[in-house]
Amino acid sequence: MMRKQFGLTQVECAKKAGVGLMFIRDLEQGKKSLRMDKVNQVLQLFGAELGVIRQNEK
Repeated sequence: MMRKQFGLTQVECAKKAGVGLMFIRDLEQGKKSLRMDKVNQVLQLFGAELGVIRQNEK
């Protein structure tokens, strides 16, 4: 889990990403339906981004 590798608590991660604590908990627990924009807010902390990959590009 990248959050732990960066030494962040769930509260710190939520605050730095600008999302709620419940969102971080849902994300880490693998909730199947999350807002992509909020996921990207969290991923930006770690230099990553969620996006579309076309099947023929694999």
